[in-house]
Amino acid sequence: MIDLRVQIGKFIFPTPVFVASGTFGYGEEASAIADLARIGAIITKSISPEPRVGNPSPRLFETTAGLLNSIGLQNVGVEAFVAEKLPFLRRVAVPIIVNVVGKVSDDFVRVVERLEDEDGITGYELNLSCPNVKEGGLEFSQTAQAAAALTIAVRRRTKRLLMPKLTPNVTNVAEIAMAVEGAGADAISLINTLTGMAVDIETWKPRINTVIGGYSGPAIKPVALAKVYQVAAAVRVPIVGIGGITCWQDAVEFFLVGAHAVQVGTTNFINPRTAIEIAGGLHDYLAQRGLSNLRELTGQMKTT
Repeated sequence: MIDLRVQIGKFIFPTPVFVASGTFGYGEEASAIADLARIGAIITKSISPEPRVGNPSPRLFETTAGLLNSIGLQNVGVEAFVAEKLPFLRRVAVPIIVNVVGKVSDDFVRVVERLEDEDGITGYELNLSCPNVKEGGLEFSQTAQAAAALTIAVRRRTKRLLMPKLTPNVTNVAEIAMAVEGAGADAISLINTLTGMAVDIETWKPRINTVIGGYSGPAIKPVALAKVYQVAAAVRVPIVGIGGITCWQDAVEFFLVGAHAVQVGTTNFINPRTAIEIAGGLHDYLAQRGLSNLRELTGQMKTT
């Protein structure tokens, strides 16, 4: 028997393949295409205290091996999420993790406090790449102190799964990871997008309205693998790897360097069934190798 279940914190997920925030909407959008009950977890589109309209267009641009985006965390806000999105998610037999965003620490706290009395939610992913306006726009994940302070503030409000999402755009991501682990995180997800840009050589204008945006897709996988490997050596909490995962072979690499689960992101725009297909591929891979579960694979990369 092959067991694909994975435990993260106190929670057991049916498969280790989740769908990443911002790439799968609120779940219902893909329900006619993909069997949501076969996904390890749905991580919702970001939720803030109030609705956000996001950045003006153009805010997406496809590059040779990835995607530039500057959506601006557009979302319906926590009240509309509870009233309009959560009822559908409750009917889906899959763990739901809400991605939480804000401009100041209190924004994250407000969202979590509002959701605590609502059932159907497994936990929260904290988007630490949000600009902290109180600190002059410096991202929450740029310093260990800021990342830890935000994690502590939310940890005090919930016993649900708490998973800060870290940016790769720092000098020492392991230092940030250790800080949020010490602040009470149950798990750590990484990486968020790299910073990137593109220019139209005909108009001489940037391809996206904000000039610089977030870069995701297959091109960032080597960076993501390196960050997961570095963090896995520094912390004991489970790691959920993200970045350029398009197939089960990519996922295996992440498990070998120390990830306990993975998130499929940009590839969902091409094939919303990717997470399901990856889980199937992992099952077959374990069977072929004579392995019964992912614990026999996680962190087992050979360096000699």
